[in-house]
Amino acid sequence: MSNLSPQRPAMDPVLLAKLTGRFGDRATIEKLCASLSEVYREFLPDVFKSETGLDIAVAYIGCSSGYKNDLIADLDTNVTLVEATLRNWSQNITFSCGNSFVITLMENLLGAASDTIEQPADRSLSVIELELAVMVFEKIANVLRSAVNAPGGFEPSLGPPHPHELRAHPSSDMADEFASAINMSITLSGIASEFSVIVPQAPLLKTQISAPKATNQSAKSTEWTEQLTEQVHRSNVTLDAKIRLQDLTLRTISRLAPGDVIPFRDTGDVRVEVSANSKELYVCEFGRSGENYTVRVKDTISSDDELIRHLMN
Repeated sequence: MSNLSPQRPAMDPVLLAKLTGRFGDRATIEKLCASLSEVYREFLPDVFKSETGLDIAVAYIGCSSGYKNDLIADLDTNVTLVEATLRNWSQNITFSCGNSFVITLMENLLGAASDTIEQPADRSLSVIELELAVMVFEKIANVLRSAVNAPGGFEPSLGPPHPHELRAHPSSDMADEFASAINMSITLSGIASEFSVIVPQAPLLKTQISAPKATNQSAKSTEWTEQLTEQVHRSNVTLDAKIRLQDLTLRTISRLAPGDVIPFRDTGDVRVEVSANSKELYVCEFGRSGENYTVRVKDTISSDDELIRHLMN
């Protein structure tokens, strides 16, 4: 007769999470998510207005619940993510923001007229746009901090923004958490996008959502524009130089072989057109300095503002 006692069946993970306060009923979660979205709807536009002078509109789309990694996987792929922590509240927060919002915000800050801004193509953010995304996520995170009022009043700690497809796959030996995604639309210059706040249900269920106290809004801040301008001017841009060559017949071109020479079209100072991202920038003349071939700027084609806006796009 065996002395081994029969093995007890493992408890259902959902039931265990409910019993330990890590998974709430649908009505409770929906109420908490709606309350949090109301704080964003009311205060996030004020933050953007006071710091950029731009009008945005925020609306609640709804919430979804489940395992946190599944919620992130279900997001639109044309988004940028940030992993964050809020001391004394949660160490496992994820923010998501649609790339089209950051791109549209970039165009506005670079001086584009609202009626000229079109729906951006689906693409990952550029290096400079990721710099701007850092500031966007800081504002989103600070509204969350104000709403949940975590003990100690600590600032959120944010990781670097990264494309959805480059999110590190969670380790298989790490238990996933039940979480909720608060999904909201955000509209700027007629371009609608979305952002999400994905938080574990354990701290959410223990939190009383409250709107932060109103403060006197400061005058329009130049911090965003100054930081963006500095980043733009520190960015490397690849230049291309085009020199017109002498016209040749198709018969001659088809017979060209290594070592053959094609003369420049100009006989005096050789005209060179310099461009970046297919945008013509300067008219130059061809020359040489020591062992290096050079071009000397003779005239500009684009204004500074036109140049910066083009290169950023």
